[in-house]
Amino acid sequence: MTTKLLDQFKAKTGQIAVLIDPEKSQDVEYLRDLIKKAEFAGIDYFFVGGSTANKTQLDFVIRSLKALTLIPLVLFPGNYHQVSEDADALLYLSLLSGRNPEYLIGQHIQNASDIKAMNLEVIPTAYLLIDGGKQSAVAYVSQTTPLPQDQISLITNTAIAGELQGKQLIYLDAGSGATESVDPKIVKALQEKTTLPIVVGGGLRSIEQLENLKTVNILVVGNKLEEDLDFLLDIRNLKTRK
Repeated sequence: MTTKLLDQFKAKTGQIAVLIDPEKSQDVEYLRDLIKKAEFAGIDYFFVGGSTANKTQLDFVIRSLKALTLIPLVLFPGNYHQVSEDADALLYLSLLSGRNPEYLIGQHIQNASDIKAMNLEVIPTAYLLIDGGKQSAVAYVSQTTPLPQDQISLITNTAIAGELQGKQLIYLDAGSGATESVDPKIVKALQEKTTLPIVVGGGLRSIEQLENLKTVNILVVGNKLEEDLDFLLDIRNLKTRK
């Protein structure tokens, strides 16, 4: 199985992904505008997925993006329906921060054979929900409790357990609409204990936050762009300064 995207994730820090929720992105003209500004900004990836999006909504977004851009498309599924062979890679998420078996393995069983047969890069991912100061859609749907930001040892040990299970990527998510992003201290502690690439999302709404987390492999921006697409212009300036 190819590891092209995973190798790209590992290659450097400070990469930027734009998260697209298919449920909110059913207008092709909106997607055209988003792509134009994302390409200008030098965005590295599009992550596609949402807690409640359906298969039809996902397929529309994937087809539209594939027709309009060469930026790699990475699936960030909220459930087992959110899979498409037309994407470039799939984050195979295990919600290790919770204890709901449905999101540890239950959802995976539903389409494991289908994914195995696809020509799709699958990246086993240790997915940890971190308390972002507001209940996220993921926490609500999965019926799990995020890990407190001050419990750095618990967060680190959970991520290491995922690594020992064979996960290839760590995703720290403060959740959609978070009022607080993941504390850089958590990232620093993890980087002292593991060499796995790290993705951070949720609550990233300013250039200062992105700069504070510049040692992370991939930073994921979502809700901010739904409110202000021109934030991509600020991201371009950030990437140009590097």
